[in-house]
Amino acid sequence: MSDDSGVPSDDLVPHVLDMAHKYGLKVNFHIEPYKDRDDVNLRDNIKYIVDKYGNHPAFYRHKTNSGKNVPMFYIYDSYITSPDKWANLFTASGSISIRNTPYDGIFIALLVEEKHKFDIKSSGFDGIYTYFATNGFTYGSSHQHWPSLKEFCDSNNLIFIPSVGPGYIDTSIRPWNFKNTRNRINGKYYETALNAALLVRPSIVSITSFNEWHEGTQIEAAVPKKNPQMKYEDYLPHKPSIYLDITRKWSEKYMKEREQWLI
Repeated sequence: MSDDSGVPSDDLVPHVLDMAHKYGLKVNFHIEPYKDRDDVNLRDNIKYIVDKYGNHPAFYRHKTNSGKNVPMFYIYDSYITSPDKWANLFTASGSISIRNTPYDGIFIALLVEEKHKFDIKSSGFDGIYTYFATNGFTYGSSHQHWPSLKEFCDSNNLIFIPSVGPGYIDTSIRPWNFKNTRNRINGKYYETALNAALLVRPSIVSITSFNEWHEGTQIEAAVPKKNPQMKYEDYLPHKPSIYLDITRKWSEKYMKEREQWLI
């Protein structure tokens, strides 16, 4: 499957999984809003993914409070589909419920507006993520709202996943969107976001992104590069791996602090 901007990716998945396993990584799936996505065909696609890739050692499974290891899926632009449709799939009493079946999992919805938190709860999702790297772009991506969102999630048995990024610039593809540009400030923007995330003591932090170059959110190692269409953001005067180094530093800090949270 692909969205309107992409190409079919099924042939790439085995290679991604194999390479992830080689380097000790796990892979889960970010479900884009493909054409006519709804509760019925998403159930079919989840079944397809689990049946085809679920036994691969790099396929990510999340340990639940009950001790089960289940798949985890991020549902991008989940708000496009009505809560009652999602409830058919994600609540135990839903007409095509996936709960308590071999295809049950952890399903994470995108929160853009504050009101979405109530829709996400009634839909039967297991958690919330904020996705966007631009602080202030949406209610969910605004660092100042993370404490209240975490409190809401804790009170409603939901997982809160703040999403952090190193900066943002997409004017090469959206020339009108300069107001959402966020300068990297030599890594300070990224570290500020990571610090804001850790302050709410989340069980998971997501990073947007590893290599979404056209939106300037990549943390992948980079050297100067330009072509007739655009100049890619580089990290000079710092070394190519600066954002991977920052990621490592804060990952280690997170794991150390998380041990204390769980005591």
